Amino acid sequence: MTEPAQPPVRTRSFSPVENPANRPRATRRTVRVLLLNPDGGTLLFEDSDPGLVDVRWWVTPGGGIDPGESETEAAVREVREETGFDLDPATLLGPVARRHVVHGYSDQVIEQDEAFYLAQVGTFDVDVSAHTPDEQITFKGWRWWSKEDLRGSDEWVWPRELEEILLLIDQADRWPVELGFQEESTVPDVA
Repeated sequence: MTEPAQPPVRTRSFSPVENPANRPRATRRTVRVLLLNPDGGTLLFEDSDPGLVDVRWWVTPGGGIDPGESETEAAVREVREETGFDLDPATLLGPVARRHVVHGYSDQVIEQDEAFYLAQVGTFDVDVSAHTPDEQITFKGWRWWSKEDLRGSDEWVWPRELEEILLLIDQADRWPVELGFQEESTVPDVA
């Protein structure tokens, strides 16, 4: 089924909006990919909100689904663009989870429906040369996180349920888990 075309989410100014209620809003469908290496590590990117000094969090690879694209096609494209890795679509498991999330940043609010997929891959070095201009500004680094790292960290990791989602890899009879509505914001949604 082809979804109606959505306008691209490219409204970033990276300058804080004085009144958060006046931030531009966008909606979109997205896909997130949990890449798991043979050691059980999960690839995450350190993301930021340039309108706020020293505010950082970690996210899985993924992004918006382009018009006419399936979730699987978007997952493969996003992994290639963000990591340089050519993911075989046959290795994707899922969707393992779905949610509706609001991301309120200092300059905009993005409301999105997200589907999460899993893929077991070999450990690889990330190539960020295909990052979008926005990603070049906001992404500060990447690393493979072990389960122990995730469990013991006090850093923000989005989605908050990442550790629980990773447990679903061998529980296909439970897919997709509905995570419901969530807010993951550096500046909460006030609308």
